[in-house]
Amino acid sequence: MNAVDTRKQLGELGEHLARSHFRELGYDLLEANFRTRFGELDIVARGHGYLVFCEVKTRVGSGLSGPANPLDAIGPAKRRRLRMMSGQWLMKNSGRAGPDTPGIRFDAIGINLSSRGDLLALEHIEDAF
Repeated sequence: MNAVDTRKQLGELGEHLARSHFRELGYDLLEANFRTRFGELDIVARGHGYLVFCEVKTRVGSGLSGPANPLDAIGPAKRRRLRMMSGQWLMKNSGRAGPDTPGIRFDAIGINLSSRGDLLALEHIEDAF
């Protein structure tokens, strides 16, 4: 297996764990991997009064506070793209946000896995940007 396949599998596992996390918190998952011309929205969820657009970053490493902190990969350019992608999602899915959803929130989830794929840490930052 090459590095691209491994990276893709790592990302898919992290996104699966993040979706499970949202479900456990009581959110309705509206979309996963929504493709736009600017990139891909990892998760769109609704719950607790918010429509949430969430970016998920997964790394293999020791923990969230060390050099393998996956959330460090969500810089200003990525944040701008996420806002543009969310606008495209809203234009295409205006009715799915729901009338009881007063706010929009941008969350980030950082996941660290062991080299065997075991969850070491999951950090969910609500209203990250």
